[in-house]
Amino acid sequence: MRVKKALTAVGVVLAVGAVAVTCASGEEEKSTYVGAAEVCDGVFAGPLEQTVESVTGATSFYRLSNEGVGLVSENLKEGHASGRSWTGGRKLCEMVVKDDYGRDDATIDFSIYAPQDVGDVKPREGVRYFSLGKESFATSLGARMYFECVSPQMKGSDERPARINAGFTHAKDRGDALENLQANMTVVNAAALAVAEKLDCENNGGLREKPDLQPLP
Repeated sequence: MRVKKALTAVGVVLAVGAVAVTCASGEEEKSTYVGAAEVCDGVFAGPLEQTVESVTGATSFYRLSNEGVGLVSENLKEGHASGRSWTGGRKLCEMVVKDDYGRDDATIDFSIYAPQDVGDVKPREGVRYFSLGKESFATSLGARMYFECVSPQMKGSDERPARINAGFTHAKDRGDALENLQANMTVVNAAALAVAEKLDCENNGGLREKPDLQPLP
């Protein structure tokens, strides 16, 4: 009995000590999973959380250390400064759905695009074009937007605007009804706007928080 009481007392002391250390450090253990508000550097926190849940078909995602808006913006600045017509992409984030193994992860990426990548708008099955940026389109599996940025952070962009390509891939296939394509377009617009604001793009690169999502004829 004495031994049991002694062990119990030791356990209490250790538990209190552990709590004290946690409180002293000011750190809280983070959960393995997050909601739509926390994915992609918090870009979708607020009204767009439900949109993210719709396009991914999920409400819970693995907590990941993603690139974030800041690092993507730095990569774009470097790409523009290189003078090359295009540069390789960098991921803003991956939205890895909890316990959905074997599925491609919904991803948002950015890169510098070449001039010839836009302007060839032709009707394609399952593709709808929108009047966002220089060119934009959506499918049942994602969306892509091309826009230009004139910014004091990008030397020479007043004469040669930075050409930015924002892509959203591997959305959950909900069919090609217009409302589904608009939701995919909404996601890529929000991510592009966050990057445009971080880069101090003039007039936010022509992007708006509440864009016109009527498709082109």
